Order: sequence, then C-alpha cells, then structure tokens
Amino acid sequence: MPPKVQQKSKEQKMAAAMAGGKGKKKKWSKGKNRDKVDNKVLFNKETYDKLYAEVPKMKLITVAAMVEKLKINAGLARKAILELQGEGLIKPIVVSAEMKIYTRATGEAEE
Repeated sequence: MPPKVQQKSKEQKMAAAMAGGKGKKKKWSKGKNRDKVDNKVLFNKETYDKLYAEVPKMKLITVAAMVEKLKINAGLARKAILELQGEGLIKPIVVSAEMKIYTRATGEAEE
C-alpha cells in the first residue's frame, strides 16, 4: 500500500480557500449577431421591372432565391411567383407544402 498522505485540518483548508481569492469573473458572450436585413414588403417600379426581367430567366426559382436576389420579403416573393406562373413565364417542377420549386418556361411543350 502506498504511504498515507496527511490530510489538512479544517483550519488549513479554510485558510487555503480564503487565500485563493475569486479570480476573474466569467464574461458572457453576446452571441452571434446577424445583420438585420431590410427587405421590401411592397414592390416599387424598379423592383417590379427587375422581377419581370431577371426571374423568368433563372434556372432555379424558389422563394429563397427571389428574396436573396430582389431583396423582397418571402410573402411578396410567393405572390410574385404565383403571378409569374399565371402568366406562363415560369413553370412548376416540385410543388409541395414545404417547398415550391419552379423553372423558366421554355418554348417546348410539356411531356
């Protein structure tokens, strides 16, 4: 058996604890701050023209892609997609409750 280590008395333990001091207090991080985006909630003339000029030429059209490209909010992007689809400028590929994916309408007939 290894030799027994002498334990400190209560007084010695208390003195050691008091001598140590508190040290620095932990500083909490503020977390990761995202930049606040200021997306439009209504179309102005410039954005509306850009919608009709650029979106029908995109290969992959989703709500997120339109939000990123046109700096509009998602509700406005969904309405714009429905409008473009109604005019036949884009056609749906996958339409589900979670994700709606569209592509540009080409001149060829659907199979």
